[in-house]
Amino acid sequence: MPQDPYGVSKLEAERGLFALAKDTGMEVVIVRPPLVYGPGVKGNFASMIKLVEKGLPLPLGTVRNKRSLVGIDNLVDLLIRCIDHPAAANQVFLAGDGEDLSTTELLRGVAKAMGKPARLTPIPAGLLELGATLLGKKAMAQRLLGSLQVDISKTCELLDWKPPYTVEEGLRRCFERSN
Repeated sequence: MPQDPYGVSKLEAERGLFALAKDTGMEVVIVRPPLVYGPGVKGNFASMIKLVEKGLPLPLGTVRNKRSLVGIDNLVDLLIRCIDHPAAANQVFLAGDGEDLSTTELLRGVAKAMGKPARLTPIPAGLLELGATLLGKKAMAQRLLGSLQVDISKTCELLDWKPPYTVEEGLRRCFERSN
């Protein structure tokens, strides 16, 4: 159920590919990853890394949301499995590390992987959301405070796949490579 133009365009592209597959007999495999992290990452995750790197206190010490994410190594492993596995044809798969983390847990994991302290101040999420809304940053607050979980059970069962790396290992690998 896409809620923004980007999501709508992705769904339309998927539908177009399935229509093309139906007309031509081509096999299509769609992989939908949530937040992807790894060396050289851009976007929200890169912003999070910069904040932890600076050592600034962040008011995110008590966020209890749950977000799915996928490390680049797990995503590549899944894509290879989709290429090789006959059951992947004409399917849609959700990707993930199999561990859903709160923003607080993710920031702590990033800090640990970087060898930096996690300076997280316990401010109630409701107060943060109110402040962000008043500042016109409601969408940003939703990305930091809201939950977004994906169920990878179909992916794991149909493809006999298990993410080879935990989030902790993926974060560590992320920063080992960038040094």
